[in-house]
Amino acid sequence: MYNSGNSSGNKVNVPEARAALDNMKFEIARELGINFKQGYNGDLSSRENGYVGGYMVKRLIEQAEKQMAGKQ
Repeated sequence: MYNSGNSSGNKVNVPEARAALDNMKFEIARELGINFKQGYNGDLSSRENGYVGGYMVKRLIEQAEKQMAGKQ
């Protein structure tokens, strides 16, 4: 697999964003009724983890759209 070096994968480029993303993850998991905990969550199914990740992306897109709409 070719990696041009431009991609950071799952690395958060702004360290301060890590806490905000973690808070969002736990908030969404609570809303979905998924028992996320600090540390290892390997006991959860791929589906449960995928739901949380998918809703995180959805919420981040909604926030970006609101910011873009406010700047027009």
